[in-house]
Amino acid sequence: MKKSQSKKEITAAYKEQKQTGGIFVIRNLKTGKLFLDATSNIMGMANRFEFSQKTGSCVSHKLQNDWLIYGGENFVFEIIEKLEMNEDQSIKEFKEDLETLKLLWLEKYDDESCC
Repeated sequence: MKKSQSKKEITAAYKEQKQTGGIFVIRNLKTGKLFLDATSNIMGMANRFEFSQKTGSCVSHKLQNDWLIYGGENFVFEIIEKLEMNEDQSIKEFKEDLETLKLLWLEKYDDESCC
């Protein structure tokens, strides 16, 4: 019984965590090109990028050609803005907010180095 109680506590603590999304850039160190995107789980995306570098797989099909040419070691992952989901916000609303934020950042990077 103690084991299931501990499991319930762990589950409850997980559910109480605030979801943090954000805007990130994957930068090609050789060409200077940027890939800018939004995600509802910024730390999950950072972990996915790190895993992709270790395994040689590419994190996005939009980067695939450059990833094969230059190798994953020539790319860096940068979080440029985090956004916490509000308690009264649905996942859909949160993702819409992230897309709006992404558009604002795309305007800031409005040049040919951003894809």
